[in-house]
Amino acid sequence: MGLLNRIVQSFEVTHDSNLTITEQLVANYDLLPVEPEKRTWRAYNYIAFWTADTFNINMWMIVSSMIQLGMSWWQAWICTWLGYGVIAPFLVLNARPGAIFHVMFPIVNRTSFGMFGSLWCVFNRAAMACIWYGVQASIGGSCVLVMLRAMWPSIYDLPNSMPASSGTDTRDFLCFFLFWLISLPIIWFPVHKVRHFFLVTPILMPIASITFLIWCIVKAHGIGPIMHQPSTLHGSELGWAMVVSSMSCISNKVTLVTNAPDFASRARTSSAALYPQLFAIPLSAAFVSLIGILVSSSSQAIYGTAIWSPIDLLGNFLNDNPSKATRFGVWFISASFMLAQVTTNICANSVSAGCDLTALFPRFINIRRGGYIAATVGLAMCPWNLLKNSNEFTSYLSAYSVFLSSIAGVMVTEYYVVRKGHYNVKDLYNTERGSWYWYTYGINFRAYTAYISGILINAVGFAGATGRAVPLAATRIYELSFFTGFAVSAIVYWALNRVFPVIGAADTFEEIDVSGYERTARSLRDVEEVDDETKDGGSDHSASKR
Repeated sequence: MGLLNRIVQSFEVTHDSNLTITEQLVANYDLLPVEPEKRTWRAYNYIAFWTADTFNINMWMIVSSMIQLGMSWWQAWICTWLGYGVIAPFLVLNARPGAIFHVMFPIVNRTSFGMFGSLWCVFNRAAMACIWYGVQASIGGSCVLVMLRAMWPSIYDLPNSMPASSGTDTRDFLCFFLFWLISLPIIWFPVHKVRHFFLVTPILMPIASITFLIWCIVKAHGIGPIMHQPSTLHGSELGWAMVVSSMSCISNKVTLVTNAPDFASRARTSSAALYPQLFAIPLSAAFVSLIGILVSSSSQAIYGTAIWSPIDLLGNFLNDNPSKATRFGVWFISASFMLAQVTTNICANSVSAGCDLTALFPRFINIRRGGYIAATVGLAMCPWNLLKNSNEFTSYLSAYSVFLSSIAGVMVTEYYVVRKGHYNVKDLYNTERGSWYWYTYGINFRAYTAYISGILINAVGFAGATGRAVPLAATRIYELSFFTGFAVSAIVYWALNRVFPVIGAADTFEEIDVSGYERTARSLRDVEEVDDETKDGGSDHSASKR
C-alpha cells in the first residue's frame, strides 16, 4: 500500500497538506479566489480577447447560411448585430460574480446547484469544451494545409497511407496534427499571463482580413453580385428566418455565457469585465461577418459561385501556377487565420476545459493539466468525422445550447434575485451541514427542478429538429430555445425559492462577501510578509554582530 500511495501522491497537484480528503474534493489552489497579484486583466485585455475570439472561420462564414435561406446581405448582417448584441448582456450578467469575487464558473455554479450538484453542470461545460477543441483544431488544420501548400505545392499531392476507416488521409491528418502541436505551448501559460497572446490576433487579423478583401475586390473588378442580391423572403417567412438566424448567433456564444466567470475572475477591476465585453462582442462580430460577406460576394464574381470558406477561397488562388507574390499573400493570410484559430481554441475551449476539469478532479488536475487533457481528447475524438455530417452536428450543438441556457438562467437568478449579490466565499469550499451551499447533501433540488423545466419546454421542438412531425408552436418555441430555456428555468427557480427559502436569501441588493474571506486572506498575507521581514532582519542583525 505504501508504494501505491506514493504513486497516487505523485499525480496529485500541489495543495495544502492540512486539507482533509473531503476538502480535497472541492478545493485546490486553482479553484480558490484569484489572488490580487493575478488579477491582471484590464479593459483592453477583454477587448482583445473578444476580438481574438471572433476572428475565426466559423464567424467569417456565419452569414452564409442566412443568405442561402434567401435573405439579402444587409438583412443577414442585421441578424448578426441582433444575435451578438442580445447575447452580450447575458454574458456580462453571468460574468459579474466572477469579476466581483474573483472565482471561476465551477465555483460560481456551486452557489445555485450546490457543492456536489454543480458537478453535472461543470461536466456538461467541460464536455462541450473538449468537443469544440477538437472541431476548431480540425478547422485549423485546413489553414495549415493552405499555408504549407503556398510554400511547398507538392504537399497537396502527398500519398495517402491511412485506411478509409480513419475518415481522413495522410495529408489532412498531418496538417491537423501540426496545428494540434502548435497549440500545445500556449496551454502551458497561466490564465493571468496568456492575456498577452490575445493581443497578437487583434493586430494581425484586421490587417490580413482587409488585405484579403482588397485583393478579392481587385480580382473581381468590384464587390460582386451578392451585395446587389435582393431578398427572396417576405412577411412572416422573412421574420422567422431572421429570428432563427439571430438565434444561431446566440447559440454560438451560449457556451461562453455559461463559463463567463472564468475570465472575469482575472479582472483588475469589476468595470474592466463589464463595458468592454458588452460592446466588443457585437462590434467585433459585425466587423468580421461584414468582411466575410464582401469577400464571398467578390468570389462569386471571380469563380461564378460564392465561396464562403476563406480557406477554400485561398486554396483556389493557388490553382493554375500562381506567382510568387500570390503564394506569399496566400501564406500570410492563411497563417493569420491559423493563428486566429489557435487563439480561439485557447480562449474559448482550452482554458474553459481546464477550469472545469479542475473542479471535477481537484486532487489531480489543475487548469494547465485540464487544458492538456482537452487537447488529448480533441485529438482522440477524430473531429473530422463530426464535420462530415454538419447537419447532425448542428442539431447536436443546438440541443446542447438548451442545456446550457437553463444552467445560465438558474445562475443569473441566484445571484441577482435570490441572494441579491450576497456571497459567502468561505462556504464555497465548505462541505459541512448548515453551510450556505450545502443544501441537501450538497445538491440544490430547486436548481435541478428549474434546470429540467428549462429543458422540457424545448423537448418537443428538438424532436421536430431531428425530423419528426411536431406542432408548429413547439417548433417556434424551440427556435427561441435560448430565451425559453433561460426564462423558464429562471422563473421556476425564483418560485421555488419563494416557497422554500434558502440560507442567505436577501431583501436588498448588495455585492458583499459576508464571510470576509478577502479580508482574512489579506491579513494572513500581511502576517506572512511581516514574518519574512522579521526573519530577514534577524539574519542581518546576527550578521552585523558577527
